[in-house]
Amino acid sequence: HTPEHSSSFLAREGSMADARKRKVTYFYDSDVSGYHYAEGHPMKPHRICLTHSLVLKYNLHQSMEVYRPHRALDQELERYHTPEYIDFLKRVTPDNMHEHRFEPKLQEYCIGSAGQYDCPVFDGLYEFCQSHSGASIDAARQLATGQADIAINWAGGLHHARRSEASGFCYVNDIVLAILELLLYYPRVLYIDIDIHHGDGVEEAFYLTDRVMTLSFHKYGDNFFPGTGALKDTGMKSGRNYSINVPLKDGIDDRAYRSIFRPVVEKVIEMYRPAAIILQCGADSLTEDRLGMFNLSTKGHGDCVKFVRQFNIPTILLGGGGYTMSNVARCWTYETSLCCGKDVDTELPWNEYYQYFAPNHKLHLECKREIENKNTPSYLEKIKTNIFEILREVAHAPSVQMHQLPPDLYFSDEEEEEDTLDTRFGRNERDRYVHPDNEYFDKQ
Repeated sequence: HTPEHSSSFLAREGSMADARKRKVTYFYDSDVSGYHYAEGHPMKPHRICLTHSLVLKYNLHQSMEVYRPHRALDQELERYHTPEYIDFLKRVTPDNMHEHRFEPKLQEYCIGSAGQYDCPVFDGLYEFCQSHSGASIDAARQLATGQADIAINWAGGLHHARRSEASGFCYVNDIVLAILELLLYYPRVLYIDIDIHHGDGVEEAFYLTDRVMTLSFHKYGDNFFPGTGALKDTGMKSGRNYSINVPLKDGIDDRAYRSIFRPVVEKVIEMYRPAAIILQCGADSLTEDRLGMFNLSTKGHGDCVKFVRQFNIPTILLGGGGYTMSNVARCWTYETSLCCGKDVDTELPWNEYYQYFAPNHKLHLECKREIENKNTPSYLEKIKTNIFEILREVAHAPSVQMHQLPPDLYFSDEEEEEDTLDTRFGRNERDRYVHPDNEYFDKQ
């Protein structure tokens, strides 16, 4: 599975390989419509139902194997998260969360009442975590056993969750769990994140190892959540230079995004030679997102999927952010079609959620001309040059032992390591960052 070619050959090989039909698997749990964070909360699991409805109406399911995911077991979740944290998620409910046995933990785990915390306690919280995490673990297993070339879980991609702390609407980090599964079979895994928010939870989990390279394209600055993801943050110890951050400014459009995404991803693949890829496709980087400030069209966002697909490396596609439900469904349906190699009509087919897409019943969104792109060509070129310099320090295809997880993937209890990580990612540090006025809650 590991490419062993130069950059130019990778590009040529990708163009030729892209025509080959892929084995695509797709995970969907119909119970997702029953989970509801809170009234007015921007994270709406129901967006997965809208996406699935379009996938069916476009007959994309006929080009994929469709599976209902298993519910992740406690011990599967505890491969990354602490047993105490998982037990809390399992037992806490809106009715009992203020009891003495739970209330002291609410602040520690950053979970609580809607309006007070962006990760509220809601009915079915643990089952929700089991479902989206089980799907990502299933996707990893299908890649590893050759059952799929591409596996899709739009309910996953919840990249902010930490080992024992919820954050940014994310409680369990299904991405980390999927990567840990892949590492049992593959020597190196590349994680790519195109959500508008930095993939901080995944970066933190693998900050000390070269078994995983994390590559995040995100808005940085202006006190934007979560406040991490500076260009200079590149990993530590064995993981030095294996965390790559692409800090972007407001208003980036398709052309500018493509100009930085394609060369950086190609160089990363050339230097790191991953055996598997996870692509987090957060749709809050689209234009018109309720919380986002980028200006990507669905085709511009989908171009990232199309480009990664060309390398013919086993790939998992996950969801993530995205807070204008109809546009999330448009985006992920289109990207499903790209994975399947199927052209779909621009006119949306009738479906049970047709009214959600009014007044424009079209599949594609366009960039807004009136939005200023604050990412100048010189700024993007400077970022690219800096990243290429970092990648020059990366050893070609680091040699590792297969089928075992090295100790540097886990946080030890050593005081020195804990202190270093807490300095970079501690809650007090992140609390300095405020949310923009439109972040998190409104009355819609």
